[in-house]
Amino acid sequence: MADELRTEVEQVKEREDVKQALKQTTATAPQDQPKAQTKDKLWLGTHAIILIALGVVYYLLQFRVFGFAARYVPYVQKFDKAAAVVVLILAIAKVIDVYLIGSVSSASARYTLRRVAKLLMVLLTILIVISILFSTSWYTALVSVGVLSIVVGLAIQTPMTSFLGWIYILVRAPYRVGDRVKIGDATGDVIDVSYLDTTLWEFGGGDLLSTDHPTGRIIKFPNSKVLSSTVYNYSWPVFPYVWNEIKFSVAYESDLEFISETMQRIAAEEVGERMMKQVRVFREILAQTPVDQLEVREYPSVLFRVNANTWLDAIVRYLVPPKEAGRVKTRLIKKLLAELNAAPDRVMFPKSNAR
Repeated sequence: MADELRTEVEQVKEREDVKQALKQTTATAPQDQPKAQTKDKLWLGTHAIILIALGVVYYLLQFRVFGFAARYVPYVQKFDKAAAVVVLILAIAKVIDVYLIGSVSSASARYTLRRVAKLLMVLLTILIVISILFSTSWYTALVSVGVLSIVVGLAIQTPMTSFLGWIYILVRAPYRVGDRVKIGDATGDVIDVSYLDTTLWEFGGGDLLSTDHPTGRIIKFPNSKVLSSTVYNYSWPVFPYVWNEIKFSVAYESDLEFISETMQRIAAEEVGERMMKQVRVFREILAQTPVDQLEVREYPSVLFRVNANTWLDAIVRYLVPPKEAGRVKTRLIKKLLAELNAAPDRVMFPKSNAR
């Protein structure tokens, strides 16, 4: 009875762990209340002083104290009002950035929100300044901005397509800042997604390195590429892991049970517990799709395949974060070879690999 109760408690805890893991893929963890730094307070204080000064100037202009230039006063008032609005928008944008966007725990989400807020701020500023300087209604100003955008868009179609690509990236999120992706021939970690192009910190690079190490180069491509190319995301937020394999060739006369047990045990010691938790999440995801019957094991698995060179391939498969794949594989190869070489009578390697 006690064992059954203990098993039930463990199952409940496991389900809670999976729910929590799934929740983390769609929501960010709570963060301490954001606080304005000294430079932020200084920035806001400066804008407040400028806003007050512009208000005083506008107030004094109403008394016509500058009679010698009376005909210029209305124009100065318009510029004064437009400047005050711009300063006010900048101040509001700073408050939103510090107290709202700053409260988001995800760095990539903060980056995207700041990009969107900056774009909206620019568009709103242009709209208001046009309506004030030219004494037009909001509707007329909006139409003017729209017509201007169409004319500019037709004149520079490629940048506009890239801008639409940025909107697509924002809405559909094929990748975010920090993700490891492959698009076309470009492979790397996303370090910047601007309005017109994306920047990758390249890793691998067949002409430089044979491993998944950063090459030191950056790759830039227009955002329009995402509209016509396949995007491979190695670290999407729902399941930021990939399966990896290590393969050794062994003789048919080898002790396959010993090899299987040894490779599985060593791989489980390296990635077993973490892999088990992530596979539970993966199974939960698959259960919501038509492929929920796909077999996914919680622990590293070992498979044997016939090699064309009259040897058997012993393959251990395991789960790993993509950015740690190279380091984990190196550690596993060292441990696996040490254990397998310690039993030469049970594990026979090809002659070319002999000690």
